[in-house]
Amino acid sequence: MTIMQIRSFANGAWIGPADARPIMSAVTGEVIAEAGSGAVDFAAMAEHARTVGGPALRGMTFHERAGKLKELAQYLNERREELYALSFLTGATKADSLIDIDGGIATLFVYSSKGRREMPDSQVFLDGGIEPLSRSGTFVGQHICTPLQGLAVHINAFNFPVWGMLEKLAPTLLAGVPAIVKPATATCYLTEACFAMIVESGVFPEGSVQLVTGGTGDLLDRLGAQDVVSFTGSAETALMLRSKSGLIERSVRFVAEQDSLNASILGPDAQPGTPEFDLFIREAAREMTVKAGQKCTAIRRMIVPSECQDAVIDVLSQRLSSVTVGDPALEATRMGPLASTGQRVDVLTKAGIIATECRRVFGDPDDFEVEGADREKGAFLPPMLFHCPDPDAATSVHVVEAFGPVATVMGYRDLGHAVDLANRGQGSLVASVFTHDPAVARTVALGAAAWHGRLYFADRDSAREATGHGSPLPHMVHGGPGRAGGGEELGGVRGVLHYMQRTAVQGSPAVLSAIGDAWVPGAPEIEAPEHPFRIPFDRLRLGETIHTAAREITLEDIEHFAEFTGDTFYAHMDEEAAAANPFFPGRVAHGYLILSFAAGLFVEPAPGPVLANYGLDNLRFQKPVSPGDTVRVRLTVKQKTRRNAEYGEVRWDVAVFNQHDEQVASYDLLTMNA
Repeated sequence: MTIMQIRSFANGAWIGPADARPIMSAVTGEVIAEAGSGAVDFAAMAEHARTVGGPALRGMTFHERAGKLKELAQYLNERREELYALSFLTGATKADSLIDIDGGIATLFVYSSKGRREMPDSQVFLDGGIEPLSRSGTFVGQHICTPLQGLAVHINAFNFPVWGMLEKLAPTLLAGVPAIVKPATATCYLTEACFAMIVESGVFPEGSVQLVTGGTGDLLDRLGAQDVVSFTGSAETALMLRSKSGLIERSVRFVAEQDSLNASILGPDAQPGTPEFDLFIREAAREMTVKAGQKCTAIRRMIVPSECQDAVIDVLSQRLSSVTVGDPALEATRMGPLASTGQRVDVLTKAGIIATECRRVFGDPDDFEVEGADREKGAFLPPMLFHCPDPDAATSVHVVEAFGPVATVMGYRDLGHAVDLANRGQGSLVASVFTHDPAVARTVALGAAAWHGRLYFADRDSAREATGHGSPLPHMVHGGPGRAGGGEELGGVRGVLHYMQRTAVQGSPAVLSAIGDAWVPGAPEIEAPEHPFRIPFDRLRLGETIHTAAREITLEDIEHFAEFTGDTFYAHMDEEAAAANPFFPGRVAHGYLILSFAAGLFVEPAPGPVLANYGLDNLRFQKPVSPGDTVRVRLTVKQKTRRNAEYGEVRWDVAVFNQHDEQVASYDLLTMNA
């Protein structure tokens, strides 16, 4: 077999391994590759990211970067079959590879979609609304987020060589920050193959992404306050890295996702024979065997009602006994080897510590079948299930993580005890609860949420569509407090903001309008040359405004609207009852009547660039409108956001005034314009 020479990609060029170390197949134990970064100039690499990649990325809008994420996802999606063969060498089965490879590509798609839907077609992200800071409104404030002007160093774990890279790259590149990817050496050959596709695609500009296979040299010593380190791995390594004096002195951002003794609680209502009990068993077995238990989110502690311990052990052991361990390339294999023989030794050592306080009830590492491979040469282990008879007195089970197919069953007396046991892990990425009782779910959430980054509640209602205890989703936060690292990844736009600086800006409405690419009330208005509904998207200017004529609202209008719609609330129909209400002077117009009349005042009825009105945001009724009052509208182009080749989203600022120039209603109108 030809030994693969795993390269780094720095300063726009591929660099072969130097000072290389061997990499072994998880299946056969044979040397399959060599990797080493001895020839990499880390100073030049960092400079290339800052001076070439960073400016190119920051020159794009969020939507342009989101479009490139989608383009990259499509490119990788068409070539993912090429990655599956390499993935088998890491010990991953085809099902495991789908999670890693397809899951990583799916994350790119999700971030592309979120970037286009939830972020502006701008270079500035507005974090919250305008804060009035003066009486007359000439001095206002707002929080904005802009890309960091440094680089991100992504230090990834061995267990997900593709997903681990792509789930960090997606929010980083969407934020506009260049990245240097450092995969774990044991499986870096798969990461390099995927990275080569990223380079070949040419989707992102030069300097946006670089790759280090092997050690990081002096790279971390070259980071500063505009840089980010995002780490996934052991707590020991995380502590070593985050304690580097240079990172501390220069306030380098450090995001960590590390060891996690995740728990799963079987609710007191989920007794044997219930759908929830069956779901628990299925999920527990899956979490022990998918990726051979080498998942940062895998279930390590199964917390079950004391009276259910024997049933859980019996049924789960029976299910585990049907799991075929073997060569991951074989169709019949359900669990492949660990990623390396070194990892196998580590898992056995940790399992031995757990065994000092717990009894192994399933899985003998010295006596199990392996299909299609040599058990002694590969990194194979069976699923190993332990039982902890006294979880209150035990310590190892709450502090030692065997990062493999190892889990422990323990009993609880009542729900409060279950929560206490889950929290004894001192911080995890995820805890799951299998219950059909919403009261149980609420109790656990209130008691355990502070110690867990994600809570997954499973029952018969969600089972068909739920993604599972161990599945981080790009929409939701992935991270956890305490021993889990205290960091966050993913979480939609939240993940993007880790690579941006939040800044408070203060000034006049005109200044804030210019900074944020969104018109602020009080900023200069631009007189529209014609009705703005007649102006195509590309020619609309922020601040373009029309002021409508006024319309009187009569008592007959109010009564007709009430009878026509069926909204005969007393404030509109009963003078005495309305006057007794502290908010009204007497009978008043319906809020929706005001909206309807406002639309009638500003809408241009003829066909034109406005294709659809698809909603409104931030609606407020600020002052009652009485019979005999008049209303008029100021309609202003507030923001231009989502767009494609055919149309774009326009956000209009709509303000409704009465005859005394008092604002009685306001909202953002959303239209799609050609």
